[in-house]
Amino acid sequence: MSARTKVVLDAAPSLASLYARAAGARLGALFPGGKPAGGALPEVEHHLDRLAVDAGKLVDYQRLMGDTVRDELPSVFVHGLVFPLAMSVMVREDFPLQLLGMVHLANKTTQLRPISPTAALSARAHAANLREHRAGTQLDLVVEVSEGAEVVWRGVSTYLARGVWPGSRPSAPAEPRAPFAIPGRTASWRLAADTGRAYAAVMGDYNPIHLSAASARALGMKRAIAHGMYLAGRALASAAPHGVGYDWKIEFATPAFLPSTVDVAFKVGEGGTTFSGWGARSGKPHFTGSITALQGTPAARR
Repeated sequence: MSARTKVVLDAAPSLASLYARAAGARLGALFPGGKPAGGALPEVEHHLDRLAVDAGKLVDYQRLMGDTVRDELPSVFVHGLVFPLAMSVMVREDFPLQLLGMVHLANKTTQLRPISPTAALSARAHAANLREHRAGTQLDLVVEVSEGAEVVWRGVSTYLARGVWPGSRPSAPAEPRAPFAIPGRTASWRLAADTGRAYAAVMGDYNPIHLSAASARALGMKRAIAHGMYLAGRALASAAPHGVGYDWKIEFATPAFLPSTVDVAFKVGEGGTTFSGWGARSGKPHFTGSITALQGTPAARR
């Protein structure tokens, strides 16, 4: 693989402007001469020399998630800080897939140590691993956050472009998924109709599929759905260790529509904590995940 070209951004772009660009690209693809889907990922790496942490937004985030207000950046909050940088890669003209309509499949993150809200942080992002999925094409957005020369956070977000294949459409049927067995419930989350707007007000992620039934239907959804990272943030607020580094991952299955109730289960074992969430009425799985303290660190918890 050739070396990636470094692109330094003057400041974090607004998510509103990025979504507007994505909407324009999606509309343009409908007309003759529009850019066809497919092709290679751009060999670029976008950089931000400074990540600004808004202390007020941090407190708002912690309260929204039901977390304790403390001087330590929650891992999902860090994801929200760098999300505009990742999106800036996905809305490039040479990016081969349409951003709007993509499905968020999974996240895998390592927070190597606690991060102070006053730390001088920088970040870099690139796209990688374009590959086939049973329903289309998937890829990873990789972001690293550093304090000085030290990487303190690394996140890999996996997205799916439905109905778009890097080669010919597979002829073999997809392997069936293993059935979801509902575990013993340990909590229930009531997700109000405005949950998506509340998360967007804190993190700036005003994706239309999360805001209202009308805006979600315009993008093919039955009604608004919860942000995947809101669900991840709720899970980590309940189970992530503090004062240490840790790995966490989450995989998304079916969307959590708004409003609804999500039943959740947490199971603590020697290797860490596993968690899952499902529809209280439907029994359909929404997400599964795990949290593991890094080796050599005490398993400190609240």
